Amino acid sequence: MNQASSTHLVLIPSYNPGPKVLDTVRAARRQWNPVWVVVDGSTDGTERQLAELARQDSGLRVLLLPQNSGKGAAVLHGLDEAARLGFTHALCMDSDGQHPATQIPEFMASSQANPDAMVLGLPVFDASAPALRVKGRRISNWWANLETLWMGIGDSLFGFRVYPVEPLRKVMHGQRWMRRFDFDPEAVVRLCWRGTRPVNLPSPVRYFRPDEGGVSHFNYWRDNRLLTWMHIRLMTGFVLRLPRLIYQRLATPGNGEPR
Repeated sequence: MNQASSTHLVLIPSYNPGPKVLDTVRAARRQWNPVWVVVDGSTDGTERQLAELARQDSGLRVLLLPQNSGKGAAVLHGLDEAARLGFTHALCMDSDGQHPATQIPEFMASSQANPDAMVLGLPVFDASAPALRVKGRRISNWWANLETLWMGIGDSLFGFRVYPVEPLRKVMHGQRWMRRFDFDPEAVVRLCWRGTRPVNLPSPVRYFRPDEGGVSHFNYWRDNRLLTWMHIRLMTGFVLRLPRLIYQRLATPGNGEPR
């Protein structure tokens, strides 16, 4: 077991993930201490299983939300509690086993070496990835890079990443959005606007089939409408910030290079 960190924690938002979440949490705990799970109003019984797991493991904490409010809302709840206890950085990862827990130490080390940056996973897809989703994310990535003048966002949607806690809390408490599926891309764009530098690290991703315990809450039409509305908002903000972003981009070349 790795030595406990007083600055960096693993934060896992979870909503009806099925039993795969237990494997995810155990894998994360083998790599890091502490690990927190924010249960976002789950009704599939995993909240009880996670609570039992936490009773046997002092390095695991489970935060329960009474109703489902969305991924971003769950992350913000965890960030507020992390800030209260003095943590400065949080590695967010999904509860469904898609993200590689074995890379947690590498991402945390990069964050510790670059404390003012956000460390973003750059997904490496295998044959399990749905082709429609792989191709569709290119659209969101193109818009996110335009909205930041190509400051170095390798992938705007991949949720395996380390955030500096306080800048992200300020961004989220400053506006009403970023509470659901739109959280991941809007977070990196708005943090870039604030001057938080992206560092990209390649990271394998695996999509599990239902017979392997995979659970997906992605709804193609609903979530793509949400992303479209998000990019409309961001483009408005981009136009208003354009002179400052041009200056910022020229002053900080070479953002986002793997380290």
